[in-house]
Amino acid sequence: MTPRGNGGLRERKKLQTWRTIRTAAFELIGERGFEAVSVEEIAAAANVSRSTLFNYFPTKEAIVLDPDPEEPEVWRALLRARPGGEPLWASLREVQLGYLGSMADRLVIQKRLKAASPKLAESTREMGAQFHADVREWAHGHAPGDPVATTLMVNTAFSALSTAYALWSPEDGFERLRAVAQECFDRVGKGFDAG
Repeated sequence: MTPRGNGGLRERKKLQTWRTIRTAAFELIGERGFEAVSVEEIAAAANVSRSTLFNYFPTKEAIVLDPDPEEPEVWRALLRARPGGEPLWASLREVQLGYLGSMADRLVIQKRLKAASPKLAESTREMGAQFHADVREWAHGHAPGDPVATTLMVNTAFSALSTAYALWSPEDGFERLRAVAQECFDRVGKGFDAG
Protein backbone atom coordinates (compact mmCIF):
# COMPACT_ATOMS: atom_id res chain seq x y z
CA MET A 1 0.00 0.00 0.00
CA THR A 2 1.38 3.37 -0.97
CA PRO A 3 -0.27 6.20 0.93
CA ARG A 4 -1.02 9.49 -0.75
CA GLY A 5 -0.50 12.62 1.26
CA ASN A 6 -3.08 14.91 -0.33
CA GLY A 7 -6.29 13.46 1.12
CA GLY A 8 -8.32 13.61 4.26
CA LEU A 9 -7.43 12.71 7.82
CA ARG A 10 -7.13 8.99 7.02
CA GLU A 11 -4.66 9.66 4.22
CA ARG A 12 -2.62 12.02 6.39
CA LYS A 13 -2.44 9.36 9.11
CA LYS A 14 -1.25 6.81 6.55
CA LEU A 15 1.44 9.20 5.39
CA GLN A 16 2.51 9.84 8.99
CA THR A 17 2.74 6.08 9.65
CA TRP A 18 4.80 5.62 6.47
CA ARG A 19 7.20 8.35 7.58
CA THR A 20 7.37 7.04 11.16
CA ILE A 21 8.40 3.60 9.88
CA ARG A 22 11.01 5.14 7.56
CA THR A 23 12.44 7.32 10.36
CA ALA A 24 12.64 4.39 12.79
CA ALA A 25 14.41 2.28 10.17
CA PHE A 26 16.95 5.00 9.37
CA GLU A 27 17.75 5.46 13.05
CA LEU A 28 18.22 1.74 13.75
CA ILE A 29 20.11 1.02 10.55
CA GLY A 30 22.28 4.08 11.04
CA GLU A 31 23.30 2.77 14.48
CA ARG A 32 23.76 -0.92 13.70
CA GLY A 33 23.84 -1.47 9.94
CA PHE A 34 21.26 -2.73 7.47
CA GLU A 35 21.83 -6.47 7.91
CA ALA A 36 21.85 -6.26 11.72
CA VAL A 37 18.36 -4.78 11.97
CA SER A 38 15.28 -6.96 11.56
CA VAL A 39 11.89 -5.96 10.20
CA GLU A 40 10.45 -6.82 13.61
CA GLU A 41 12.81 -4.36 15.29
CA ILE A 42 11.85 -1.62 12.85
CA ALA A 43 8.16 -2.29 13.45
CA ALA A 44 8.65 -2.19 17.23
CA ALA A 45 10.62 1.07 17.04
CA ALA A 46 7.85 2.58 14.89
CA ASN A 47 5.20 1.24 17.29
CA VAL A 48 3.42 -0.74 14.55
CA SER A 49 2.90 -4.44 13.94
CA ARG A 50 4.97 -6.43 11.46
CA SER A 51 1.89 -6.83 9.24
CA THR A 52 1.23 -3.07 9.35
CA LEU A 53 4.82 -2.42 8.30
CA PHE A 54 4.35 -4.75 5.32
CA ASN A 55 1.17 -2.89 4.37
CA TYR A 56 3.40 0.11 3.71
CA PHE A 57 6.64 -1.50 2.52
CA PRO A 58 6.88 -4.85 0.71
CA THR A 59 10.51 -5.45 1.80
CA LYS A 60 13.11 -4.11 4.21
CA GLU A 61 14.98 -2.66 1.20
CA ALA A 62 11.85 -0.71 0.24
CA ILE A 63 11.84 1.03 3.62
CA VAL A 64 15.22 2.54 2.79
CA LEU A 65 14.85 3.05 -0.96
CA ASP A 66 11.22 3.90 -1.73
CA PRO A 67 10.53 7.57 -2.41
CA ASP A 68 8.28 9.54 -0.09
CA PRO A 69 4.66 9.26 -1.27
CA GLU A 70 4.49 13.02 -1.76
CA GLU A 71 7.56 13.16 -4.02
CA PRO A 72 5.61 12.94 -7.29
CA GLU A 73 3.88 16.21 -6.42
CA VAL A 74 7.29 17.79 -5.72
CA TRP A 75 8.69 17.02 -9.16
CA ARG A 76 5.39 17.76 -10.91
CA ALA A 77 5.34 21.19 -9.27
CA LEU A 78 8.92 21.74 -10.44
CA LEU A 79 7.88 20.83 -13.99
CA ARG A 80 4.83 23.12 -13.88
CA ALA A 81 6.96 26.00 -12.61
CA ARG A 82 9.20 26.12 -15.68
CA PRO A 83 8.30 29.11 -17.86
CA GLY A 84 7.08 28.61 -21.40
CA GLY A 85 9.73 29.35 -23.96
CA GLU A 86 12.59 28.46 -21.61
CA PRO A 87 15.26 26.39 -23.40
CA LEU A 88 14.72 22.71 -22.67
CA TRP A 89 18.22 22.15 -21.27
CA ALA A 90 17.78 25.00 -18.76
CA SER A 91 14.42 23.58 -17.70
CA LEU A 92 15.78 20.06 -17.30
CA ARG A 93 18.70 21.36 -15.27
CA GLU A 94 16.46 23.32 -12.88
CA VAL A 95 13.96 20.47 -12.48
CA GLN A 96 16.67 17.90 -11.80
CA LEU A 97 18.58 20.12 -9.36
CA GLY A 98 15.34 21.12 -7.63
CA TYR A 99 14.28 17.51 -7.23
CA LEU A 100 17.75 16.60 -5.98
CA GLY A 101 17.45 19.33 -3.36
CA SER A 102 14.13 17.93 -2.17
CA MET A 103 15.87 14.64 -1.32
CA ALA A 104 18.79 16.16 0.60
CA ASP A 105 17.69 14.73 3.94
CA ARG A 106 17.80 11.13 2.78
CA LEU A 107 20.43 10.88 0.02
CA VAL A 108 23.38 10.97 2.41
CA ILE A 109 21.80 8.23 4.54
CA GLN A 110 20.90 6.07 1.55
CA LYS A 111 24.32 6.24 -0.06
CA ARG A 112 26.05 5.45 3.24
CA LEU A 113 23.75 2.49 3.77
CA LYS A 114 24.38 1.19 0.25
CA ALA A 115 28.14 1.49 0.78
CA ALA A 116 27.95 -0.40 4.08
CA SER A 117 25.49 -3.06 2.95
CA PRO A 118 26.22 -5.34 0.00
CA LYS A 119 22.64 -6.64 0.14
CA LEU A 120 21.17 -3.17 -0.07
CA ALA A 121 23.61 -2.09 -2.78
CA GLU A 122 22.52 -5.04 -4.93
CA SER A 123 18.87 -4.14 -4.63
CA THR A 124 17.36 -3.56 -8.05
CA ARG A 125 14.49 -1.35 -6.92
CA GLU A 126 13.70 1.28 -9.54
CA MET A 127 13.36 4.42 -7.42
CA GLY A 128 13.04 6.95 -10.19
CA ALA A 129 10.92 5.22 -12.81
CA GLN A 130 7.89 7.50 -12.37
CA PHE A 131 10.06 10.62 -12.14
CA HIS A 132 11.81 9.68 -15.38
CA ALA A 133 8.50 8.96 -17.11
CA ASP A 134 6.97 12.25 -16.00
CA VAL A 135 10.01 14.26 -17.09
CA ARG A 136 10.10 12.53 -20.49
CA GLU A 137 6.41 13.21 -21.08
CA TRP A 138 6.74 16.82 -19.96
CA ALA A 139 9.85 17.43 -22.10
CA HIS A 140 8.15 16.23 -25.27
CA GLY A 141 5.30 18.66 -24.59
CA HIS A 142 7.66 21.49 -23.62
CA ALA A 143 9.85 21.13 -26.72
CA PRO A 144 7.73 19.51 -29.43
CA GLY A 145 8.98 19.02 -32.94
CA ASP A 146 12.27 17.15 -32.67
CA PRO A 147 11.76 13.93 -30.71
CA VAL A 148 15.36 12.78 -31.25
CA ALA A 149 16.87 15.96 -29.82
CA THR A 150 14.38 16.04 -26.94
CA THR A 151 14.94 12.40 -26.00
CA LEU A 152 18.72 12.81 -26.23
CA MET A 153 18.60 15.89 -24.01
CA VAL A 154 16.40 14.18 -21.40
CA ASN A 155 18.64 11.11 -21.31
CA THR A 156 21.73 13.31 -21.04
CA ALA A 157 20.20 15.23 -18.12
CA PHE A 158 19.54 11.98 -16.26
CA SER A 159 23.11 10.89 -17.01
CA ALA A 160 24.52 14.17 -15.67
CA LEU A 161 22.71 13.62 -12.38
CA SER A 162 23.68 9.96 -12.10
CA THR A 163 27.31 10.85 -12.87
CA ALA A 164 27.32 13.38 -10.03
CA TYR A 165 25.81 10.81 -7.67
CA ALA A 166 28.40 8.19 -8.66
CA LEU A 167 31.30 10.61 -8.05
CA TRP A 168 29.95 11.93 -4.76
CA SER A 169 30.88 10.64 -1.32
CA PRO A 170 28.27 11.14 1.41
CA GLU A 171 31.08 12.14 3.77
CA ASP A 172 31.40 15.31 1.69
CA GLY A 173 27.81 16.32 2.52
CA PHE A 174 24.86 17.09 0.33
CA GLU A 175 26.11 20.49 -0.83
CA ARG A 176 29.07 18.79 -2.52
CA LEU A 177 26.63 16.57 -4.45
CA ARG A 178 24.71 19.64 -5.56
CA ALA A 179 27.95 21.33 -6.68
CA VAL A 180 29.10 18.28 -8.66
CA ALA A 181 25.66 17.98 -10.26
CA GLN A 182 25.73 21.66 -11.26
CA GLU A 183 29.20 21.17 -12.76
CA CYS A 184 27.98 18.16 -14.75
CA PHE A 185 25.01 20.13 -16.12
CA ASP A 186 27.23 23.11 -16.93
CA ARG A 187 29.80 20.99 -18.77
CA VAL A 188 27.21 19.18 -20.82
CA GLY A 189 25.39 22.43 -21.52
CA LYS A 190 28.57 23.94 -22.95
CA GLY A 191 29.44 20.79 -24.89
CA PHE A 192 32.37 18.52 -24.29
CA ASP A 193 34.56 20.34 -26.80
CA ALA A 194 34.24 23.57 -24.84
CA GLY A 195 36.25 22.07 -21.98
